[in-house]
Amino acid sequence: MAKKLPSVLLRSGEDRRVRAGHPWAFSNEILMDAETKAIPPGSLAYLRAPSGEALGLVTFNPHSLIAARLLTTNPEATVDALFLGRRIANAAALRDRLIGVPYYRLIHAEADGLPGVIVDRFGDALVVQLNSAGMDALTPVLLEALEAELSPKTIVLKNDSPVRELEGLKREVTVAKGNGEPIELIENGAKFVADLSEGQKTGWFYDQRDNRRFMAGLARDATVLDVYSYSGGFGVLAAKEGAKAVTCIDRSAAALDAAKQAAKLNGVDKVVSFDKAEAFEALEKLGGTHARKFDVVICDPPAFVKSRKDLKTGAQGYRKLVRLAAPLVARGGFLFVASCSHLVDPPVFADQVKRGLRDAERTGRILRSSGAALDHPVHPNLPETAYLKALTLQLD
Repeated sequence: MAKKLPSVLLRSGEDRRVRAGHPWAFSNEILMDAETKAIPPGSLAYLRAPSGEALGLVTFNPHSLIAARLLTTNPEATVDALFLGRRIANAAALRDRLIGVPYYRLIHAEADGLPGVIVDRFGDALVVQLNSAGMDALTPVLLEALEAELSPKTIVLKNDSPVRELEGLKREVTVAKGNGEPIELIENGAKFVADLSEGQKTGWFYDQRDNRRFMAGLARDATVLDVYSYSGGFGVLAAKEGAKAVTCIDRSAAALDAAKQAAKLNGVDKVVSFDKAEAFEALEKLGGTHARKFDVVICDPPAFVKSRKDLKTGAQGYRKLVRLAAPLVARGGFLFVASCSHLVDPPVFADQVKRGLRDAERTGRILRSSGAALDHPVHPNLPETAYLKALTLQLD
């Protein structure tokens, strides 16, 4: 098998980044002759230095900006179910040690040695996203490896990310095993409901686990406003940890239904109320003439910046969010605001939050700057994949 693999040659001087540990080679770094362009998207290939030296095995897509994604620096390796299974087993062992319950981000792409692959675990159910042509082509092998390592009852292929279109792939959701019905999960000792087939992304956002726990710790005997509440990860946990009243706001009826189920599962349905509304409109309404004040305000919006052309206007969305949310925070209360836009770096995000506070004529202090939970590790050579940024402030 290995002898039949095609070779992809880096241009002169373009092998330094890969030798330094970067897991990608871009199309402009590769000698794109007619033979290379003819390699079918998603093929396994040798990545070679200009000298011809094999630097490792990659998945290759001649039509993508990220043309080569490194699987291993061992050019003699065989990429089969055993190879993928070892990566999965290592990732699972780490998560079991870090999280302690089988509800976590199992595979976080390059950081776990499986480029373009996301797997979230919900007990004996798995949701898989394949965002590169190479891993999409390896779907049967990956499913075999997941079966061998974890024997899940359910596997949902949630291949509906817009990123797939950049790889020339279809967007679709299929159930590879079992059923894709909503499922209960456990996080921070509380029960929640995730819709594996119809929910956003994989149906749950494990990346905020640690931030939810921290904010719940500030919510005891407090009034809490959870904006962009989705399925209640912040708000319901805050209620379970002793908040006296929680208001969850989201524009999705399905998400609020899941949050209502979670409130009942945790015995806090009398404490949590729900409002189906657009976030900015709801914040403006709450901040009217007789503005309501909350001890804790949580704002966890979807990505405001999805492409570089939207960076300036999108980043200003965080300023507006803080301008509208800060007036609702009681004196001495807490404001949590997050950004999952990977194109917005931490200094830009912090600057927009600062500007929003100034617009709202509020002062305060940053108590905590945080990112994604520990089951979302970052590849050392891909710092830009540390996409989640969050600030917790106390306001005067």
